[in-house]
Amino acid sequence: MLRRIVSPSFSRRIFLSPLSSSPLSPRTMSTKAQTQFTQILRSEIDSIKAAGTYKSERVIVSPQNSAIHVAAKDGQTSAQINFCANNYLGLADHPEVIARSKKFLDTHGSGLSSVRFICGTQNIHKDLENQISKFYGTEDTILYASCFDANAGIFETILTDQDAVISDALNHASIIDGIRLCKAKRLRYKNCDMADLEARLQEADKAGARLKLIATDGVFSMDGKIAPLDKICDIAEKYNALIFVDDCHSTGFLGPNGRGTAEYYGVQDRVHIVNSTLGKALGGAAGGYTTGSKELIDLLRNRSRPYLFSNSLPPAVVGSASAALDLIESAKTNGLFDQLWGNTKLFRKLLTDAGFTIKGDNHPISPVMLGDARLAGLFADKMLQRGIYVVGFSYPVVPKGEARIRVQLSAAHTEEQIRQAANAFIEIGRELGVIGAKS
Repeated sequence: MLRRIVSPSFSRRIFLSPLSSSPLSPRTMSTKAQTQFTQILRSEIDSIKAAGTYKSERVIVSPQNSAIHVAAKDGQTSAQINFCANNYLGLADHPEVIARSKKFLDTHGSGLSSVRFICGTQNIHKDLENQISKFYGTEDTILYASCFDANAGIFETILTDQDAVISDALNHASIIDGIRLCKAKRLRYKNCDMADLEARLQEADKAGARLKLIATDGVFSMDGKIAPLDKICDIAEKYNALIFVDDCHSTGFLGPNGRGTAEYYGVQDRVHIVNSTLGKALGGAAGGYTTGSKELIDLLRNRSRPYLFSNSLPPAVVGSASAALDLIESAKTNGLFDQLWGNTKLFRKLLTDAGFTIKGDNHPISPVMLGDARLAGLFADKMLQRGIYVVGFSYPVVPKGEARIRVQLSAAHTEEQIRQAANAFIEIGRELGVIGAKS
């Protein structure tokens, strides 16, 4: 029974729960609507399980690294070599990243309890935005709680019903959801198909579009495929279109200085908007951003809903990202780039030579194609039993019939770890009939 208190100063009622140290038990709803709702949810879950696409979460009890410890069902932990993190440069537990995160926690607190425009902007937020702008050579940058939020806020803010957005068919879900929020005419072109992109731009012109925005991932996260950004730039300039790139899976390590897909192709001055993340190569914590022209960022600060209505990035996250960027600036000399790309080349060669099909463009994302969803799940479970942490991906994350194990290489991996993983893949592949027996 709740106790009711009437404040003597205000004509309002305050309800307090009974004083008790015992935890509350889970509530069981008994209404007809709740019963119907529960039945619908259970039916959906059962259908996911029947399709072999149900996803269970494994629990890690150690810092993110190439070697981790995973909770087991018997209450114990198992040592695993991790091959499915976005920790491309191995900075998630780097001592300098952790140290600056702790420093900012001490100097600037746990959080701001506010959005940026009210009382949620600290000097460290502005410093990080300036650091990112300097990294890219852009005029300004705006921070978000995640790149998903950055993608949710960009299209609705800059496009109207007079405009058109032309999106790659395999773009990340956050781009798709962001585009759904805007009123622009939506056109989709086949993955990395330049002829189809040109046709869609012609369609936008015929519709009288004021602005035409091409939206693409820099690297497609399920395939490890690098978008042909140089060709996209050529076509965009032919049709007077703008270019938006989500560079989450290239920021920090792709290109001579790790500045992403645009630098990889030498077209940094031809790409208008870049969205990316602080949660992968840049320390692995959280956070995202948009970087571009001063006018673009100014408008986003005033109209981007995820920015206006979300709390500021926590100081500890700002610190880890800042330190990671400093480390990336010296990655050519500290060996991180060489280690990452050497590991990528070695893993892909070992599995390709064994008869596996590996998608992608020699990117650290190295999808081992299996086709069947149940097979991918079984294969991943058997890998876990051999001390190799990987996850099977199936529909709706990837198209039906294209289930895979997405291996992700890191600069933190040793050659011994890569060979151990490759040997496990080969042994299980032969056991399950994925590849032929040893000749």
